[in-house]
Amino acid sequence: MKTTTTQERSPGLRLLPGQTALAESASRLQFGAPAPASAADVERADEPVVMMVDDEPLNLEVLQSFLEEAGYREFISLADATQALATLGERRPDVLLLDLMMPQMSGFELLERMRADEALRHVPVIVLTASTDAETKLKALELGATDFLAKPVDPSELALRLRNTLSAKAYRDRLANYDLATGLPNRRLFMDRLGRLLQDTARAGAAGAVMLVHLARFEKIAQAFGLGIGDSLLKGVAMRLDLGLRASWARTDGGDKTSLPAIYKLGDDEFAVLLAGVSRGADLAPIAQSLLAAMAAPFRAAGEEVVIAAAIGIAVFPDDGMEASTLFSHASVAARHATEQGGKGFEFYAKELNAKSLHGLSVESELRRALERDELRLFYQPKVRAHNGRGTGAEVLVRWAHPSRGLLGPMEFIPVAEETGLIVPLGEWVLRAACAQSSTWQKAGLRVPRVTVNVSGKQFGAPRVTETVVDALKASALEPRFLGIELTESAVMGHAERHIRTLHELKEIGVTLSIDDFGTGYSSLSYLKRFPLDELKIDRSFIAGVDTDPDNAAIVIAIIAMAHCLGLSVVAEGVETQAQHAFLKAKSCDELQGFLFARPMPAEAFGKMLAASAAAPAKAAASSA
Repeated sequence: MKTTTTQERSPGLRLLPGQTALAESASRLQFGAPAPASAADVERADEPVVMMVDDEPLNLEVLQSFLEEAGYREFISLADATQALATLGERRPDVLLLDLMMPQMSGFELLERMRADEALRHVPVIVLTASTDAETKLKALELGATDFLAKPVDPSELALRLRNTLSAKAYRDRLANYDLATGLPNRRLFMDRLGRLLQDTARAGAAGAVMLVHLARFEKIAQAFGLGIGDSLLKGVAMRLDLGLRASWARTDGGDKTSLPAIYKLGDDEFAVLLAGVSRGADLAPIAQSLLAAMAAPFRAAGEEVVIAAAIGIAVFPDDGMEASTLFSHASVAARHATEQGGKGFEFYAKELNAKSLHGLSVESELRRALERDELRLFYQPKVRAHNGRGTGAEVLVRWAHPSRGLLGPMEFIPVAEETGLIVPLGEWVLRAACAQSSTWQKAGLRVPRVTVNVSGKQFGAPRVTETVVDALKASALEPRFLGIELTESAVMGHAERHIRTLHELKEIGVTLSIDDFGTGYSSLSYLKRFPLDELKIDRSFIAGVDTDPDNAAIVIAIIAMAHCLGLSVVAEGVETQAQHAFLKAKSCDELQGFLFARPMPAEAFGKMLAASAAAPAKAAASSA
């Protein structure tokens, strides 16, 4: 098993000697539309391979002689048609010149078998036969022949027919195998070439590697600037990666210095490099660093500077697998892990990463079903006033009643929901269910305090978040004052200007707004005073040891003072001891939440607590009477 190698990711990539200049050079690159395709671009970079099948060896010699005079150099000649299918699958010629009347296997039968084989279905076939009757020609064309020539073949006509067939094939291949925006070979061609390289590797006992370059948050960048600018940025990325690859390849030990590896465009935010003969970490790490260094400088888009962070996943063969799909999957796992670790480094594949990825996929699949099967449950953790301990409300939490693993806490599934986007429908379910439950309690005659629901950054940034809250309130007939929305500090501050409008829309509805985990993100006081907030919740990491740790105490005192100056109430999370309670009460903290008062409890238990709270004053009044 390999160990995972991670490069420094904070706050940016550490550039090695020589790579600073590379990054500066990359930043000066000007990118625009790709050069128009020339005839050479349309043709394959290597010589076209012409395969000929005819039971007469003399015919094969004559055909090859004709074609050599026309400039062709690569030939496969077979007099035995029974060997043709195997040879076609192994050699993948660009065109097949096929005789129809052969004793071992007719050209008709070979055509039929080719068109039934997915890998050979689109190989162009020019039929050569002495039978020129309409029935023979029609049958050949029906079976998938591309063109038809009568024997004896005219050399000039053969050369023209072959040229036209290869040109049409090259154009189709270009559309099928190359990315339109960047001109780079695409995922289909990458997988095909990887498969061939692995076959060669298995025979020769060589080695190599796959590097996947993932662009962090590129989809959002493209959406912000539009499709045209997004395509221009992708061209710029391709040029930067090419520059980084060229800068490092000449210095690589073991690599083929005569042939620069190709860069592939696999998807909207993913590129790849296929490296033959290089599998040592000592050789691969500098290449990855050079690619990252080329990406380090900002891009220019619509007059603005845009930083496109890249993360690289590396899988080597034969160590990490000898099947194309397996290696690609392993490199994807490593790239995903590099992205999760900060998005500005590289990772080698390790088996434990794959296990983590498979677990995440399993959780994602089961979580989708959990939403459909109503397996999620609401839990409530009460909040109390610091000075008298009376209840003021509760935070709504979610648990998963898994059919086989029992009740699961949020850390078992919320990170996966965040990564996959399931957090949006999950959060909407919690919002609707919480409003409906509060309304049910009120209809039962209970005095229900305000409950607060956590809204994730992805959910808050999704379209129609305000409408979602309004719909939940209307569907449950719950008054907005009984609902609070909690947002993490980083979620709000990440796109502060864009979120101010949404916060004001929610405030106008009448719900209360809280910043959760305050102190752990990156607050801007200038924004904080512009946000229509009601409450700050001090993160539990500052409450732990607040009565014994002078630094924690100073931070908590400062947050309370600042919040009160801004007209905000303060909630302390994670209160677990009487000493913490006493300290916070003395410093005028408004509300407290934590195990000292109550652990999160199911909706049924919280309902009973509400009923008991309502019964207590009535019982006291009756006894005094």
